[in-house]
Amino acid sequence: MALRRFTAAVLSLAALAAAWPALALDYRTVTEAAPVYDAPSAKSKPLFVVLAGTPVELVVSLEGWSKVRDSRGDLAWIEKKHLTDKRNVIVRIDRAQIRAAAEDKAALVFEAERDVVLELLEAVPGGWVKVKHRDGQSGFLKASQVWGL
Repeated sequence: MALRRFTAAVLSLAALAAAWPALALDYRTVTEAAPVYDAPSAKSKPLFVVLAGTPVELVVSLEGWSKVRDSRGDLAWIEKKHLTDKRNVIVRIDRAQIRAAAEDKAALVFEAERDVVLELLEAVPGGWVKVKHRDGQSGFLKASQVWGL
């Protein structure tokens, strides 16, 4: 009996370890304004329209459809054709400060308010990311201040 429990526990841990890479977060960006639905079908109930450039977390992927989560935690289905691998992030604090270098004392380049979408250029060691605003300004901000990484 104890051996059976031990074997079951080992097999469960092995299955979890094998699935671990699947647990990594995967993000996409919406390419153009697109409706999202409550099921993977254009005949299902439309929930709302997602704006172009919005980052979303990929939760499930089926043929032609993806179940995504937005920065507020809402889940919905969107056609895959409306998603790209290009990465954007969204500001999740009231006012993020984008700096000229990846350090707190670097010159301030610009500020971005909550829900502003920024293009992700690169992740930088030390918990910073380099981003670009749609108006062309770029700089660094703390990764903890944005959603979509």
